[in-house]
Amino acid sequence: MTSDTSAENSCPITYEELRDLEQDFEDAETEITRQHLALTKPLYEKREKTVSQIPNFWALVFEQAPPDVDQYIHPTDSAVFLSSLKKLTVSHFELENNPKGDPRSVAIKFEFDENEYFEDRVLEKKFWYRQSKDGRSGLVSEPVPIKWKEGKDLTEGILDLVAKVWQQDKSQANGDSSKPKKIETFTPDEKALKEKIAKTGLGGMSFFTWFGYRGPRVSEEESRLAIEKEREARRLRAEGKATKKDGEEEEEDDEDDEDESLALEIFPDGEELAVAISEDLWPNAIKYFTQGQEAAELSDLDFEELDEDEMEEDDEDDEENDNVQRPSKKQRT
Repeated sequence: MTSDTSAENSCPITYEELRDLEQDFEDAETEITRQHLALTKPLYEKREKTVSQIPNFWALVFEQAPPDVDQYIHPTDSAVFLSSLKKLTVSHFELENNPKGDPRSVAIKFEFDENEYFEDRVLEKKFWYRQSKDGRSGLVSEPVPIKWKEGKDLTEGILDLVAKVWQQDKSQANGDSSKPKKIETFTPDEKALKEKIAKTGLGGMSFFTWFGYRGPRVSEEESRLAIEKEREARRLRAEGKATKKDGEEEEEDDEDDEDESLALEIFPDGEELAVAISEDLWPNAIKYFTQGQEAAELSDLDFEELDEDEMEEDDEDDEENDNVQRPSKKQRT
């Protein structure tokens, strides 16, 4: 009788085939997302016209933000949103000119009224979905500078510094900002940024440092080549043709792959926050606004009931006091 272990060892299915199947599911989900966005676009446009008539709609939405967003909003950040946030827009910009563009790339745009903190009326941050040559994928971005008013920089200079480092990095790499970075080759500004990050601590970072998030150093060209290579390998495996297995790829210089640029990342959870805003806060904005209104109404109701109870207690106390203080009539003898 053949043992289960022998059956497993003789299984003709490879890990590469399992990964291909998993990728097929991911491709299907991406296509569903693409179709979903096309169907809901008119609805979001209708919602925008509707909520624009509600004062402080988006500010109140952020007040009721889900934990994945709220955990990054400090009290001062909340004050900025409550006082001046006028509008939030999420768009999937790669689909605008190409129906087959990647729907996972996203742009998040904040529009503000005049405020005491910065001069910008619009802050927009774009995230590109890219795949690296080692197979990892995710969102990458570029730092977005903010024109802070004097003495009002909520990031305490760290966002300006990361934007400066980004520009230096691009020029030194001759336009290819995906080249690995070594700590020993850090410029004075990069060393200053690393020290400032360590000194501030991630928990002390303002929400607005998120505009400095960069993510993995994956260029558009690297992503394009990696995707083409993966598709070709999947095609060959589907046809039953041999491909190089894991560990048989051409050896690359490990030293060149070592990248210390994460030490310069001021908002490591930047991708997670972008996803939380675009996939939760944005589509469910009316729900969060309604929850905020209901919570406010309940608080007002509790306050009114408390006032009524206190008034009743005061009346009862007055009656008791009257009974105690009022002298009883002497009985006639």
